[in-house]
Order: sequence, then structure tokens, then C-alpha cells
Amino acid sequence: MQRERVADDIYVFTSDLYAQVTAGVVVTSEGAVLIDTMAYPEETLLIKRFVEARLGTTIRYIINTHFHADHTTGTCFFKDAWVIAHARCRELLEKRGRESLEHAKATSPELRDVELVLPDLVFDGGSMALHLGNKTFLLTSMPGHSPDSIVVQIKEDRTLFAADTLMPIPYFVDGSFDDFLASLKSLQNGNFENVIQGHGEVILRGEVEEKIHEDVNYLLKLSEAVDRALTSPMPESALDAIDIESCGKSRIMLSGAAPQLHRRNVFALAGQRRERMEL
Repeated sequence: MQRERVADDIYVFTSDLYAQVTAGVVVTSEGAVLIDTMAYPEETLLIKRFVEARLGTTIRYIINTHFHADHTTGTCFFKDAWVIAHARCRELLEKRGRESLEHAKATSPELRDVELVLPDLVFDGGSMALHLGNKTFLLTSMPGHSPDSIVVQIKEDRTLFAADTLMPIPYFVDGSFDDFLASLKSLQNGNFENVIQGHGEVILRGEVEEKIHEDVNYLLKLSEAVDRALTSPMPESALDAIDIESCGKSRIMLSGAAPQLHRRNVFALAGQRRERMEL
């Protein structure tokens, strides 16, 4: 696992075990806040030891940015922490997360000690603020990657934990294309000092607007390509031919996993457009 200090009180951890997923620790004058956890206990427990042994503090709050297992699996290892999320996250963890965890435990012995933890404090709507010590955390609903997705801004540091709203390639198979596009546009001109993606490298100030523009452009090109394919004589073949490069993204991102994510996006968007045509 990689560790990076992006501000005096902010640390970002990037997994070596699963898809470069990230988690963050923000240290305040009254304890620390953990934003997401790792997919595998081994790496989450390394974060816990770092906070307690190296930083000399404890995790007071955990913020789950969305219900997906690669961001929530380690929540159970912080027994005394309060867990915060969107109300939809709590619903989805209860409905889908519990069953998914049981399936995962059956095939992954390393997850044997993992327990599902539902958020203690939720907000339903656009945003909420958490004040802890000398830090202000602004939690904002940002659906698209999933219905419950949020982003977290550390106001004093102008640092944004964007979770999977920003990752090397936009991915909306478990969410909504339209919501994703709107969420990305809402992040433009945010004057962020650093942006932490849900997967992949930290985006620095001078690169943030370019990154968001690139992601918006990808979605727009993807939309145009899918619409053309759906009106062609052989829609399925035309959809299959929409490659990632034609939409402005590289196939080498996320250790080569990007083309598979792109392909899922293509057929997810085609399904969403077909549903709309049937209404």
C-alpha cells in the first residue's frame, strides 16, 4: 500500500491489492476522520496502525462515500468510530451489501473477520457539514457512479475526496449516466488544491479542471457513439465496436482494466437509452 501526504493534516492511501482504490485520513485537533476504507482487511489494519502508532490519535469518524465493498469493507475494524454516509448508502448496504459480503466470504478467507456496519448518522438530501476540532467536512450528494455517492471537501485545506465520482475512467454501470454527467459538471471551477480520486493518483491543483473536462468529454463522446450505434442497421455490432480510445481515454489506465470498464459503460448506457425509448 502506498501512502502520500497531500497536506499537513491529510494522508492518502492507495491499495496495492485492489484496483488502486484509495482511502484518506484527515487529522484534526480532536481526533481523525477516515474517508473510506480498503477492500482487504490487511491494508485497512495498516492504516489503523499508522493512525494510532505514528500519528498518536484515533479515528473518531468514518465517512462512507458509497456502499460499494471496496470502499466500506474495513469499516468494522474501527469499533468506536461513528460512521457517516448518505441515507441511500445505508439502504443499499442493508439491501445489497449484506448479501454481497456473505458471497465474498465464501470464496475469500481473508474476509472471514469482516462484518457489515451500517452508518450511525445519515443525511438525506444535498449536503451536510461535520465540524471536528479545527476542520470542516462538507459532504455533498454526487450521484452517478452509484445512487448514494457523495464527495467530501475539507474546507480549510481546499481538498476534495471525490471518491468514484472521479477515477481514471468514469464508471456508471451501478448508477446513472445523466446523474454522472451533471455531478461532474457541478465540480467544475471548484478551486480545489488537491483532488483525491476513488481509484488512482491524486490530482493536483493545476490538473483538476483538465481532468474534469476530460471526463465530461468522455461521457459526451460515449453518448454520441451509443446513440449512433442504436440507430444503425446492426446495433449490437456497432455497440461492440465503440472502443475506449475513440471516446478519449487510454486503455492502459487502472493497470489495463479501463477497456473492460468502458465496455460495461457502453452497454449500460445502451440499456438506459432503450428503457427511455420504451417509455
